[in-house]
Amino acid sequence: MRLLLIRHGQTPSNVRGALDTARPGPGLTDLGCEQARAVPEALTGEEIAGLYVSPLLRTQQTAAPLASARGLTAEVTEGLEEIAAGDHEMSRDHEAIAAYQENLVRWAEGDLDHAIAGGEDGRTFFGRYDAALRTIAAQHPEEATVAVVSHGAAIRIYATVAAGLDLETLDDQPLYNTGLVVLAGHPDHGWELSSWVNDPVGGAHLRGDTRHDVTADDTTDAVQDAADDA
Repeated sequence: MRLLLIRHGQTPSNVRGALDTARPGPGLTDLGCEQARAVPEALTGEEIAGLYVSPLLRTQQTAAPLASARGLTAEVTEGLEEIAAGDHEMSRDHEAIAAYQENLVRWAEGDLDHAIAGGEDGRTFFGRYDAALRTIAAQHPEEATVAVVSHGAAIRIYATVAAGLDLETLDDQPLYNTGLVVLAGHPDHGWELSSWVNDPVGGAHLRGDTRHDVTADDTTDAVQDAADDA
């Protein structure tokens, strides 16, 4: 299976630098809608057999133009949601953001028992994300290509660990709104990285201001910028 993992379009919380992970979550900004509208053309060459989204509103709004263009139904799938911020939900301060992003590093290093206060540990996250992808895979032949609209931190850590990428991937490979990670394989047999597109699939001109987008990457600049604006 080819898995097109697409991050949702920009939200107000991405602009503000808030750790916004709870349901139903915000909708898209005007730029986020523009990013979403660019997805169908960007994926023209892909034969997409199915389209899946998380239970959060922003993924469903991002998928809508692609669903319309391809005559697909965006199927809401439990387990594809963002990594829970726990007690730091909606926080914008340096301490909260650093704790959330350090959590990803701990998981990438193999410490899957680690969790931020009130959040999920790595075993829970990978278990529910794998289960969602296993449910999706069961509906398609092995050679199928499916699109999944999910979330920045979730896609980045899942791809990094599942495909056995270097820990430095979390620093070197941001995933801006409507960025794309392509994995080949199966949740039961493992994944290989096919490509990682940092910028919006519709083009870098759609990136917008990402200084406060704390789930796009885990660089210290993103943490500091968010803290300075809090």
